[in-house]
Parts: sequence; structure tokens; C-alpha cells
Amino acid sequence: MTLPPSTRLVAGAAAAGAAALAWGTLVEPRLFTLRRYALPVLRPGSLPVRVLQLSDIHMVPGQRTKAEWIRGLAALEPDLVVNTGDNLSHLQAVPHALEALKPLLERPGVFVMGSNDYYAPTPKNPGRYLTKDYAKVVAERVALPTEELRSGMTDAGWVDLDNARTSLHLGGQRIDLVGVDDPHIERDDYASVSAPAAADATTVGVAHAPYQRVLDAMTADGARLVIAGHTHGGQLCVPGYGALVTNCDLDRGRAKGVSRWWPGAGTSTPRPSDAAWLHVSAGLGASRYAPVRFACRPEATLMTLVPEGLDR
Repeated sequence: MTLPPSTRLVAGAAAAGAAALAWGTLVEPRLFTLRRYALPVLRPGSLPVRVLQLSDIHMVPGQRTKAEWIRGLAALEPDLVVNTGDNLSHLQAVPHALEALKPLLERPGVFVMGSNDYYAPTPKNPGRYLTKDYAKVVAERVALPTEELRSGMTDAGWVDLDNARTSLHLGGQRIDLVGVDDPHIERDDYASVSAPAAADATTVGVAHAPYQRVLDAMTADGARLVIAGHTHGGQLCVPGYGALVTNCDLDRGRAKGVSRWWPGAGTSTPRPSDAAWLHVSAGLGASRYAPVRFACRPEATLMTLVPEGLDR
């Protein structure tokens, strides 16, 4: 029996949809990849500095493949690890997240918290992800053991950059790092740590969510690089089009990877020649209630910082 064309079309569409769903839930979320960039942000004559960024791990107990992949990143021997938050996606996830990070905690590191380090995820209609309603905070939130996570990292020697700043000497030069607590839930207070960039150091800004108010403030102070996460790279992307949403006020074109930023970059303000670099990580996980990725592989990033004037 030959099916009519319309029936064959519907059947084909259903099969394609099922295949895409299977790929996005069973395959791509486990295709962890390491991105590499060389960014010219250091002062002339500086030695290269290798920075490993981890973001949006969203750990759930039992995620052994993810944990083993993260532990394996220690073999890169980065000079600095930057963790941009959202490490948790379960009330019992802290020991599992710290175990995954354990070899990297032996390296110099800094971190900021994300909303999913403070509050447990809640079930949501997946369709809300594509609307502005997705970011709305629910009335009742379940608190995560944030201080257990924070202590696990600081006790190992990592520096808490939540509305704080620090200076490290790496590769024979001074790196000033300034961070904010999560702008997505309005915990950021950059004004309390704002300061003009020092002439004898390179300033790097760190935030979980790349909201324009934070990017503008950090780059206005002279940060040469800002590192963030939160967007999941869009999480659901269309090949040839890219991210559908960023879950913040950052434009879709900067949802992941390297771009340039300067005060007013979100408007029509022309780009200056000395615009800062911005890196937004697509992250390594997703909420336990939306464990899907499509055309947006989970990632960590190794950034090699080199002197300004050198080609990327």
C-alpha cells in the first residue's frame, strides 16, 4: 500500500523530530569539547598565561562521564582556573562537583557564583525557555548548600570574586581580577569594587551572567578581558542561525565564544580601536529539568593570554 504524499511528509517530519530529540537529549549533552583561543590582552613583553574557564557545570549526582571529563582537564596544567558559576543542579550535588573539580583545585583559581549555586532548579515548561518569562524567579525557591560549595573552593585556595577583587602574579606579571556576584538575580555590586585599571597590570573582569550593565562598567574601568557564562550558548541553536535566546540582555551574536566589548557596545556606539575582549562560555551542563542541547556542544575553554599587538 502506497501512502499519500501528505502522510509521508508527516511521517518524515515526525521521524526527524524524534531523531533531533534523541540527539539533543542523549548524545550532544555528552559531547564535551575544549575550545581554545589566544587573546592579546597582556602588557607588551609579558609571558603567555593559560586560563582555563569552567562554567555552568550544573552537576547532578551520578554524572560520571561529565565528572571524569572535567577531572581530565587538569592535564592541561593551566596557570589559572576561572569558574564562572552554576556548578549545581541538585541538593546533594556539592560533593560531586568538588570531586570533579578536585585536581583543578590544586591550581591557582578564582570563582563567582551563579543563581544555580544559590537556588535549586525547579520544573518549568520547556517552551518558556524561548520567552522572556523563562528568567522570572519563582515565588518559593529551595536554597542550595552554597556555603559548603564556597568553603570547598576557598579552603583549596581558590579566591572568591563575588563583588571582590584580587591580584595574582602569573607568568612574571601582575593580573588584577575583579568580579561580581550573579547579575541574573541582581546580586552584583560592581560599584563597591570599581577602580581604574592599573597601568602596570592587566585587569580581567569575571561574572556569571554577562549583563550589559556589568560589561559596560568593567570595560569603562579598563578591563582588557571579561569572562562570563550563563547563556549556555543558547543551548538550543539553529544551524546557520545560531542561538535563539541568551537568557539575559546580551545579544544573540555574543551568546558564546569570543567577541569585543566596550562601554555602549549594546547600543549603536561605534567600536573603539582599544575595545576589550569578551569571552562567554557555552558551559558544560544544563538544568536537570531541561537536559538538552542542540547545535551547541557543552564546552570548557582554554584561553592563552598573550601581549597586545600579537595576532589572535
